[in-house]
Amino acid sequence: MKLNKYGFYISTGLLSLMMLGSAGNYFFNYPAVQEVFSGLGFPTWIIYPLAVLKICGVFMLWFRRPNFLREWAYAGFLFNALLALGAHLSIGDNQWAGAAAALVLLFASHHFGHHHFDEP
Repeated sequence: MKLNKYGFYISTGLLSLMMLGSAGNYFFNYPAVQEVFSGLGFPTWIIYPLAVLKICGVFMLWFRRPNFLREWAYAGFLFNALLALGAHLSIGDNQWAGAAAALVLLFASHHFGHHHFDEP
């Protein structure tokens, strides 16, 4: 069905832009990201590995094989967005909207992807 196809490409495209933009920010604006991570209570050593994993995760969403790596990418993005949402809400800095948007796009991409690619 076209709705599943368009829903997958739009939601996955927007999610990919968010994750790649975030990873780029981690690489090119490290001091500011380091300050934010410290303020949220996260270790700063995780910034570069997280950026690399976000880039790898985006590739896994688009190249869809092997299936278990795609599902791990979805799981990683879910954990990342949930931790970000929880951290922002717990310190009350009103910066939680990006994490909430990522969760919505993540669920939409997963839903539409399963319905679009699993159709007979």
